[in-house]
Amino acid sequence: MVEALAQAEGAIAACADTATWALPEDELIAALDAAHRLEQRLAAVKLTLIREFDGRGTATTQGASSTAVWLRERLHLTIAAARRLVDLAEVLDTGNPGVRHALAAGHIVVDQARVIADTVDSVQAAAGPEAADKALGVLVEWAGQFDATLLRKLSTRILDHVAPDIADAAAQAALDAEARRATRDRHVTLSTLTDGRLRLTGILDTETAGLLRAAIDPLTAPSGPDDQRSPGQRRHDALSDVCRVALRTGELPEHGGDPAQIVVTTSYDGLTRQLGSGALDTGLHLTPEAVRRLACDAAILPAVLSGAGQPLDLGRQRRLVTGPLRRALMLRDGGCAFPGCDRPPRWCDAHHIKHWADDGDTSLANVVLLCGHHHRHLHLHHSDWAVRLAGDGHPEFVPPAWLDREQVPRRNHYHRRT
Repeated sequence: MVEALAQAEGAIAACADTATWALPEDELIAALDAAHRLEQRLAAVKLTLIREFDGRGTATTQGASSTAVWLRERLHLTIAAARRLVDLAEVLDTGNPGVRHALAAGHIVVDQARVIADTVDSVQAAAGPEAADKALGVLVEWAGQFDATLLRKLSTRILDHVAPDIADAAAQAALDAEARRATRDRHVTLSTLTDGRLRLTGILDTETAGLLRAAIDPLTAPSGPDDQRSPGQRRHDALSDVCRVALRTGELPEHGGDPAQIVVTTSYDGLTRQLGSGALDTGLHLTPEAVRRLACDAAILPAVLSGAGQPLDLGRQRRLVTGPLRRALMLRDGGCAFPGCDRPPRWCDAHHIKHWADDGDTSLANVVLLCGHHHRHLHLHHSDWAVRLAGDGHPEFVPPAWLDREQVPRRNHYHRRT
């Protein structure tokens, strides 16, 4: 397969150098159709490979928490895109093979394959394999005329075409299946932009969408005739208000022994001058005005920093990492320190580099922040991976020889560090 793909890559590279301006219009159109068809056929090959990786457990063997996370690192995808590939690879592998064949033949595109696979599964459950085969033929034909969004709408009445005698009863089953898909596809993605802002994207199920609207709609109305905010800005501010209210209730789960809170770091000199600029525990920076605004409604938690900006040992000699010591650890590591992991600090545990039971102390020099998966992974594979603090005081991980013969130390580059 590798040799065949290499040959295909060479042919495509040759096509990329073709002077398309010299092609007559009919050849240009034919070339576009062929390139599109080839793209879908390659997508089928990639999904087959991903399914095989997932089945072998390659990702977890190499230290990733899932195949999606491994793909994100390997192919430089967003985590949402990687998860969609893993999900679709599973659907095409375990579902009706006709969908996979249609994609491999270039008759449908990837987005249409998801719709067709879901619909064929629903038809098979409601009316049996014969109706499912008919549905596949009808949907592939429709895919030649309609995009995935319209195909999804049309598919809700597919039984009218392939099994009209049970169509009404199955309509309810289709609604139930749609509800299950909504539950499966729900997600929220938080992406840090280069300037420190956060991009919020996602899909909410119907119930959560109703809750969000009920919470923010009363707060999105203009505050008066002089309110110049756009509707999007008002929704942003409403979400901020809801978060502030939730934090004030004191009913949110604890993180590492501390109540849910915002931690702002600023210099002592800035503090004595009525606060200077500051940084959140996530590594994002705030203007002096924002720090002052937060300080009006928050307790100020001191953390003494060394001249190089490194938090000193803030904790007593105890097993649990809580309070000031945990805050110092969050400031240093910025999140899970394992290479390639993007889990934020509040999802993480403090791991003793030299275990407490082996006379390791509870100090900043002997703890590292790890998410639940990598904490378990390090304990299960303690003889494979080694973690240590480098000369600059930040953690680095030495991979096992079977993964990297040179055993070059690795670091996490996802988190901004103070």
